[in-house]
Amino acid sequence: MAEADYSTVTEVTGYNVTSEQLQRLYTRYRFAGEFCENKDVLEVACGSGQGLGYLAKKAKRVVGGDIDQKLLRMAAEYYRGRDKVELKALDAQRLPFADKSFDVIILYEAIYYLKEPADFIREAYRVLRSGGVLIICTANKDSPGFNPSPYSHKYFSLPELFALLRDHGFIKIESLADCQVRPKGAKDKLVSLVKKTAVRLHLVPKTMKGKEFLKRVFFGKLSALPAEVYDGMTEYSAPVPVSWQSPNYEYKVVYALGYK
Repeated sequence: MAEADYSTVTEVTGYNVTSEQLQRLYTRYRFAGEFCENKDVLEVACGSGQGLGYLAKKAKRVVGGDIDQKLLRMAAEYYRGRDKVELKALDAQRLPFADKSFDVIILYEAIYYLKEPADFIREAYRVLRSGGVLIICTANKDSPGFNPSPYSHKYFSLPELFALLRDHGFIKIESLADCQVRPKGAKDKLVSLVKKTAVRLHLVPKTMKGKEFLKRVFFGKLSALPAEVYDGMTEYSAPVPVSWQSPNYEYKVVYALGYK
């Protein structure tokens, strides 16, 4: 079986995206930045690294790791000479770090690509220092119009994320959500119907590049993803607390925070 090329399904620097995608990207890193002041931070599955520089402005040190060499090369080229940013090839399920190496570990939009997500949770717990936090963000499989990514293995609902963290030692867990499903006008209802039909018939393009044409048709003007997130690039709407006790149908993105 051919090795997965995650660069084709990742929001890579320079790709054209909708305003909603841009806002999600900014929200993720601005939110994470609140935990990173003078901390040692690890982002697992960092992709082409748009958030690393933003976090490094607050953190003591930021390590970005990914299993995809193409994505790592992009990030390494951009951050060459930035002393506080380090890039490292790694497998999320076997982190190459000593016990208690980091204060904050981030995994954004990647847990569904892991064959053994529980192994990652165990490794994150091992590598975190006492009082540290693991921040996971993922597409909400229970939201209307959800479309799984190629190469994905399992998407988690909020109750499943909570159980995963609880069962691997995290003493305090928070559940949050972002990107509320808005009330639909006539155009939104048509777009939703077309998307659901395309998903059901497996007509949605598999790659990010392949989806650009459809996004232009339905959403109009797109914006290129910047190489580095920066304040003011778009509006910020902080993730809101939600219950973990049942699946959430109101938001497109969910977060789980585990404190050691």
